Amino acid sequence: MKLPTYELEDMLMSKGYKHICGVDEVGRGALMGPVVAAAVIIPTNVMPLLIGQVNDSKKLNPKKRAELAGLIKETCDYGIGEISNKYIDETNILKSTLLAMNLAIAKLKKIDYVLVDGNQELHNCPIEQQTVIKGDSKSISIAAASIIAKEYRDDLMRSVDKDYPNYGFAKHKGYGTKRHMKAIKKYGPCDLHRLTFGGVSNEKLN
Repeated sequence: MKLPTYELEDMLMSKGYKHICGVDEVGRGALMGPVVAAAVIIPTNVMPLLIGQVNDSKKLNPKKRAELAGLIKETCDYGIGEISNKYIDETNILKSTLLAMNLAIAKLKKIDYVLVDGNQELHNCPIEQQTVIKGDSKSISIAAASIIAKEYRDDLMRSVDKDYPNYGFAKHKGYGTKRHMKAIKKYGPCDLHRLTFGGVSNEKLN
C-alpha cells in the first residue's frame, strides 16, 4: 500500500518555506451535523515518527486512527474548524467547507504555506496555497489533517448519538446509509440534519 510522502513539503522547504500546513475536511457528504476541517503542520523533527504510519484517514482502522490522532496532537501544531448544519443550510456546503478550512488554519501559530486537499482554493486566505487533488493520499500533512478532522467529527457523532438514539449517528456518522434513511423517514429529520440535502429536504422536521 502506497502511503503519503513528504515530497511536496520537502520541495516547498527547499524554496524557503518553513511552516507548511496541510488542510483537509470531513463530513462534506453527510446528511447531518457539521462539516469539520483540520489543519496540521508537522515539524521536521517529528517526521520520522509519522512517516510510514500516517495515511488517508479513510484507509486506517479506528484503533490506528485514534492512536495516530493522539500522536499528531502531541507533536504537531494543529487547528480545527467546525461549521454547523444550520450555516450549511443557509449558504451551501462548498462555502461552509472552505470557511471551516480557513478557521482551522487561523488557529495555527505560524504558517507560511497551505496545501489544500481537493481542487478548490481558499477564498480570503492571505497565505500562499496550492490545491492537491487526492491530497490525503499524497501529502503526509494533508493526511495528518484528515486524521484529526475525522477523529474530531466521529467523537462528536458518538456524543450526539446519546441525545438522538433513534438515528444511529454513532454507527454511520451521519452519512446516507440505508439505516439512516429509514430512520429519517420514520422519525423525520432532527435539528442536526441538513434540511437542504437530498433525502432530508423532503421529510418533515421532527
